[in-house]
Amino acid sequence: MLFRSRLPAGWLPVALCALGAIGMLWASVPMAERLDGFKSFIKLLFIPLLMLQFRRSEHGSWVLVVFLISCTTLLALSWILKFAPQLAWWPIEIAGVPVKDYLAQGAEFMICALLLADWAILKWNRARWRDTFLILLLMSVFLLNLLFVTFNRTILVVLPVLIVLFSVSRFKWRGAVAIIVSAFVLLAIAWPFSEPLRRRVLSFKTEVQAYGVNEERTSAGERLEFYKKSIGFVSSAPIIGHGTGSIRELFRQSTMGQSGIAAVASANPHNQTLGVAIQLGLLGVMVLFAMWIAHVLLFRATGIAAWIGMVVVVQNLVSSLFNSHLFDFTHGWLYVVGVGIAAGTVLYERAAEQGGAAP
Repeated sequence: MLFRSRLPAGWLPVALCALGAIGMLWASVPMAERLDGFKSFIKLLFIPLLMLQFRRSEHGSWVLVVFLISCTTLLALSWILKFAPQLAWWPIEIAGVPVKDYLAQGAEFMICALLLADWAILKWNRARWRDTFLILLLMSVFLLNLLFVTFNRTILVVLPVLIVLFSVSRFKWRGAVAIIVSAFVLLAIAWPFSEPLRRRVLSFKTEVQAYGVNEERTSAGERLEFYKKSIGFVSSAPIIGHGTGSIRELFRQSTMGQSGIAAVASANPHNQTLGVAIQLGLLGVMVLFAMWIAHVLLFRATGIAAWIGMVVVVQNLVSSLFNSHLFDFTHGWLYVVGVGIAAGTVLYERAAEQGGAAP
């Protein structure tokens, strides 16, 4: 069963959710805000349920294929609206981002690019040269969309980590170095042609300087201000935190009598660790990292399902340095569904290899 101690990947998400429920007891905010904060944890309960479902099903890989097909359809629409945004009959804020936002689209496309990279290796090993070429071509189109349409500063950190992980796990060191160097060459080639890439990279230093000198409200400056305040919140209640749902009220209180960027109230510290630590203290952080580690260890297996699970976990872990993605709706569900289905598929494949029946 998923809740045996030997499979903490199943019960640790439940433990984090349960801790979030208990944390409402000591939060000094109205019940409505406590429940609103707890809603961010509830989705974690679906991880063991999905694991159990796909642990007993042979169709987990079908879901991964459907995900790839849907993202490929979105990819085609994205490129069409990038060059012809007037064709959209619905309002879009960014050309080439037809639904949701560029962060969500970039996360999905990044997963697809890494999925296709692993699939290409499988076809190459089977001497399917034509299939390998077509898969690599589609992978390149996904990567180009990341660079020219949905690029954000988080990608600049997450994608290199995933490329290194892929290279080291799939090739010997010489091949890994070649792939990593090739990725940096691609980035250098894209630099003069990608306006989003140049703008977001070059603006970071300017935004930080503007925050440090004039306390101007910029994207990077807001994050630094939120981090600074969040660390103060955690230090005042380091063990069990301020309770579930307390983030908004703490930031609201911190803006009293302030001006400039310090007067900006937020319900999101833009860092997953801080988001948990503020509410549940170091106890919550320990459970959070234990969950991430358990999921990484589960996906140290062979096969595309294990690789996709690893990509989803590592992407979430690294991007959570700059965002509270587990608490966000789209990114949170992407983690829950991706990890749950991939983990269940890995367990099914493991049982099939051992010749055992699904529990």
